[in-house]
Amino acid sequence: MKTLRIAFLALSTVAAASAAIAAPALHVSKSIIIDATAAKVWAAARDFDALNTWHPAVAKDEIVAGKNDAVGAVRLLTLQDGGTIKEKLLAFDGPGHSFRYAIVEGVLPVSHYTSTFRVRPAGPGKAEVTWSGHFQRKDTSAHPAEGADDKTAITAIGGVYQGGLDNLKKVVEGAAK
Repeated sequence: MKTLRIAFLALSTVAAASAAIAAPALHVSKSIIIDATAAKVWAAARDFDALNTWHPAVAKDEIVAGKNDAVGAVRLLTLQDGGTIKEKLLAFDGPGHSFRYAIVEGVLPVSHYTSTFRVRPAGPGKAEVTWSGHFQRKDTSAHPAEGADDKTAITAIGGVYQGGLDNLKKVVEGAAK
């Protein structure tokens, strides 16, 4: 019986490793230059519970565990189409104008997702915002279902980032006028 348990454990470990190998680590990074100081851009985007104030796909953003901007906080995003995404804050650096978070569960076609959002000065009166993520596709099998492949995951995350950054630029620059 003990030998059977050891064999099952070994087989399970090999199967899990094979799935991880079948789904490579993916990366997406998008950046934008905004005509405003880094401090002003950071003030508009920094709150972990306020993504809905500048990302057009997010209808509602609420902290469901922990405290806003504190490591360990969990936010629940409700999308415009009714889908939801639960995310956990992993790091928050106010003076450094960045935070890092992970998706706990959600409708996006990704797994093992972590992301960093960073604002940096980019010259007088300008800021560069970079949003980047590391993840795997949601279907980590060797032969993912249609619409659950690497290209779908990369396209979805790239679209989320670009849509958010483009609208953040409009929000911040529009407020300056």
